[in-house]
Amino acid sequence: MTGTLEDREAIRDLLAAYAHAIDRRRWGMMERLFHPDATFRFGTIEGDWRGFVEQARAVIDPCLATQHQLGQTIFGFEGDTVCHTETYMTAMHTIPPGYPLAEVFPNKGVIYSAIVAGRYVDRFEKRPGPDGPEWRIAQRTGLYDWREFRVVEGVDLSDTPEGAAGYHDDRDPSTAAVKAWLG
Repeated sequence: MTGTLEDREAIRDLLAAYAHAIDRRRWGMMERLFHPDATFRFGTIEGDWRGFVEQARAVIDPCLATQHQLGQTIFGFEGDTVCHTETYMTAMHTIPPGYPLAEVFPNKGVIYSAIVAGRYVDRFEKRPGPDGPEWRIAQRTGLYDWREFRVVEGVDLSDTPEGAAGYHDDRDPSTAAVKAWLG
């Protein structure tokens, strides 16, 4: 079965909301993206989704900036309530000197860019929700395809004018777009 267009778009919305939540540090959105019993595994991060959020915060919060870009998604529906997906992603991370988790990103003593390319292999399930059936992530496995560390100039946006760079709070202009995900 190929799933409906509505099902595919609901899953794409979840994928995009996840990337937004990570990059804008809107960790509270995760409870709307994952089922309560969902599991997560990516590199050194493994466990239930709540444990993932704690571990991801330790990895992402010290970064000066991140941007997760999503590519193509392949859908494999099993009936009307299960969908397996593979979504390509490229994640850029601006790493400061003194980054605390050397097992994730080494401390190079300078600001540098860490690029990770890989895939999210997910199991989405459509289950009853407060407003009717809803798709959420039941299982996520993140896979690395390659990564690269680059010492580059200009990745630190601290000298940009106020309002010219994104924020990790409600000042970010995207807040209206994700209001429904914020609760």
